[in-house]
Parts: sequence; C-alpha cells; structure tokens
Amino acid sequence: MDTIASLFSFITWPVSWVIVQFHKMYGAIFGADTGWAWGLSIVSLVILIRICLIPLFVKQIKSTRAMQTLQPEMKKIQERYKNDKQRQSEEMMKLYKETGTNPLSSCLPILAQSPFFFALYHVLNGIATGSTIGVINEPLLASARKAHIFGAPLAAKFMDSSDKVAALGATLTDVRVVTAIMIVLMSFSQFYTQRQLMTKNVDTTVKTPFMQQQKMLMYVFPVMFAVFGINFPVGVLVYWLTTNVWTMGQQMYVIRNNPTPGSKAQAAYLERLTKHVTHHGKVSRRSEKTIVKAIVAKGRERNEFERKFINGLNKAGLAAQADGTVVQSSAQAAAQTEDGATVTATGNATGTAAAGKRQQPKRQSKSQRQSGGTKPAGESTTSLEKADEPEDAKSSAAQQQPSKAGGTRSRAQSGQRKGGPQRPKSPSKK
Repeated sequence: MDTIASLFSFITWPVSWVIVQFHKMYGAIFGADTGWAWGLSIVSLVILIRICLIPLFVKQIKSTRAMQTLQPEMKKIQERYKNDKQRQSEEMMKLYKETGTNPLSSCLPILAQSPFFFALYHVLNGIATGSTIGVINEPLLASARKAHIFGAPLAAKFMDSSDKVAALGATLTDVRVVTAIMIVLMSFSQFYTQRQLMTKNVDTTVKTPFMQQQKMLMYVFPVMFAVFGINFPVGVLVYWLTTNVWTMGQQMYVIRNNPTPGSKAQAAYLERLTKHVTHHGKVSRRSEKTIVKAIVAKGRERNEFERKFINGLNKAGLAAQADGTVVQSSAQAAAQTEDGATVTATGNATGTAAAGKRQQPKRQSKSQRQSGGTKPAGESTTSLEKADEPEDAKSSAAQQQPSKAGGTRSRAQSGQRKGGPQRPKSPSKK
C-alpha cells in the first residue's frame, strides 16, 4: 500500500493543503488538537471531492443505463460468435462505437477518487511515522498525532502492534474496536448501495449476464473492503466511510427522482407523480416535465408503468402534452389516449364525429306509404328513388302485374297491410 501511495505523491501537497485549511476552520470551534477538528477536516475533503465529481457521476448513470439497454444486443453477438472471440470483440467495439457508450464510464467516479484516496493515505502514513509531508509542518504534525476519534488515533491501524499504538497515546483495544466498527459500517454501506441499485433501479424486463455480474459484485465489494480495511489508518477509514455514505445518499436521490425505465423505482415514482399531478393539476419541477415529455414521445413503445401513468391522467381529466406539461381536460374537452390519438369534444376520434351522427329518414306522404310502404333506415338509394316515383306510375305498374291465387294482387305491390282491414285505394288524379 505504501508503494502504491508513493506513486500519487504528486497530489499529496494539494490534499494536505485542503486538509490544513479545513483544520484551521474547525480548530477554531472544537480545538486544534481534537479529533473533531481533524476528523471533520477529512469529511469536508471528501464532500469537496464528491461535489467536483458530480458531472462524472451523471455520466456514470447515463453509461450504466445505456449498457442495460444494449444487453440484448450484446447477448446476440455473444451467441452468434461464441466460437470466435476475436470477431466477438470486434462486434462489441463496433456496437459501443455506434451507440456512443463506454463500459469504463461506470467506473469513472471510483477511478477519479483513487489519486485523492492514496494521497490521503500517504499523508496519514506520514503522521503515523512522525514525518512532515506536504504543507503539514512540525506543529501540525504534533497536533495530528494527538487527535483521537472515539479513543483511536488518527493514524492508527487495526493490525498495528500495541507498542506502536501506545506511542500514539492509545490502547490496542480502543483502536481495534473503533476500526472494526468502521470497517463493518463501510462494508454495509457498500453492500446496501449495490443492493438498492439491483433491486430497485434495474429494468426487470431484461435478463442478461450483466445483471448476474452486478449481483456478484454486490457481495464481492463488501468483502474486499473488509479485507483491505484492516490495513487502513483510522483517518482513511473515515474518508472511505464518508464517501460510501455520500454515494448511498446520492444514489437514493437519483433512484427516487430519475429512475431507470421499466424498474420498480419507476413504478413507485410514476405513482407518486400521478397523485401529485392529479392533486395540483400541473407538473411543477423541470425534472418532472422532462420525464413526462419522454413518456409522451414514446407513444406505443411505453412500458406497463408508463401506460398506467397516462391512463391515470386521462381518468382524472388531464392530458399530458408533448412539451412535458399537463393541461386540464373535461369529458367534453380533447384528451390524449394511450396510443397518442386525439379525441374530439363528443368523445369520438377526430374526423368521425360527423359520420357517427344518426340520420333521420324523410317523412313520406300518405300515398307513398300506401303504394311503397315505409322504407327502413339504411336501405339503398334505389329503394328511396322508387318510393319517390309519382303515384300514377305506381298504380299503372301495379295494374299490369298478373294476379295470383284467386286474382288478388301482391301485398308488396298493392300496398295492402299484412293483417286487419285494408285501407281504400286513393282515387286517381286523372
């Protein structure tokens, strides 16, 4: 560890300078030689570094989601070229280039923190050995060696001997109890962070080897932290525990407010968003508008949770717009359906309102009813034209028809009713 830390000695001076500046501020409050002053200086260093790494964290999230989207395509390439590893690697690189993804982007925050981590280790190791390093001079070195965090010196380790711990003004039991508790908390925070990522923020519709690898890392990383933690000074454990807690809180915020599509976190988020929008009648925050805009743009490609969100808005008399806003809509107002079609004021699809109206048949005269009978709605235009013919033409045509069984005329041509008394024929107008 000392050899690796020496490789990052170029960044030791900036790290030690930042710690000293924070120590001056906290030393004025808690005392220059207290563990609170030095411990909070390390915590503040972590917070400062993590704030600077927020853009890399955002890039990590985008890269992880892009990799999750590419998993089905990657699986096809692996199955197609399972006997040709070189061709498989070439196709993978081609896929990454076409989609603009980078598998190493998910590791950027950890890689970016590594120089600061090893530089801090180098500074604390110098405090333990009693040697000045960076901007930490003799007075600051003496103050740091007196600082204890819950009875454990800042530079003490779990595996240190009792003589070395006694030289720092502490007992071996205090050091091992404090370091053991910090190692357990550090490993647990790492495990919980990875677990909430796998159980809440992963698309459950995609089953790929990538998910199995993430599940394996969920158990491997905590074990690695526990093994390496016994060789870390107390100050480094404070650093790593702080950065784990920061990562856990940062990820919880992302999962709650910007979940992965298709995940359980998205279902919970859209359910909360539906309640909020239906209660206030609008989308308040810009991040919410961005998510609503993305859901509307998907159209028929929406997943189950997104379709449920759109339907919930429609039932509440609201309609999601293409710009991410939500407008009021009543039973007679235009509303957006699940597949993106627009509904008119009468509730029918656009362009069908006029066609859907029921047309009333024309009223016929008495002579028309006697000769041709009332035509049912929906009959062909030929029958309507026949019903409008002059009565004299109909009468002459009826007289030319041969009589049937007993000389009676056909009921359909004579206008007679099927049963009951017959209506007398109208006199000829001639």
